[in-house]
Amino acid sequence: MKKREHVSTIMTINPITVNITNNVKEVANIFAEKNIHHIPVVSGNDLIGMISKNDIERISFVSESQDSKVNTQIYEGLKIEQVMTKQLDTVDTKDEIRDAAKLLSSGKYHALPVLEDGHLKGIVTSTDVINYLLEQY
Repeated sequence: MKKREHVSTIMTINPITVNITNNVKEVANIFAEKNIHHIPVVSGNDLIGMISKNDIERISFVSESQDSKVNTQIYEGLKIEQVMTKQLDTVDTKDEIRDAAKLLSSGKYHALPVLEDGHLKGIVTSTDVINYLLEQY
C-alpha cells in the first residue's frame, strides 16, 4: 500500500466554483448540468463556504412529480449565503490523504476544499478517498 501520498494526487483540480452573487437556482442548475455534488463558494479569490446538492435538496418543498414553480421561486429568492456551509475544515495540497480521510470520516462533510498558500486549488471528496483505497487492493 502506498503511504503518505498527498491530497493533491487525488483531488479534483480547478473545481467549479460559485460566487455569493449567484442565486440558489443557478447553483441547482450547475449541479444538474455538471452532475456534481459539492461546489466551493468564493468571494474574489477567497474561499468563504461550500454548498452541496444536499443543502439545496433540504430546502425543496415539492417532489419532482409536482409543479416545480414553488421551488423555482424559493431558489430565486434565496442567496447562497443563506444555504451554504460557512464553517469549513480544509486540507492543504501537501496534507496526506489520511488527513483528509480522517476529516471526511467524521461524518460532517463529504467534500473538503483543498488549499495551497491559502488559495483554493481543488476539492477532495469521500468518493476520491474510497477510489484511492480501492486502487490499493
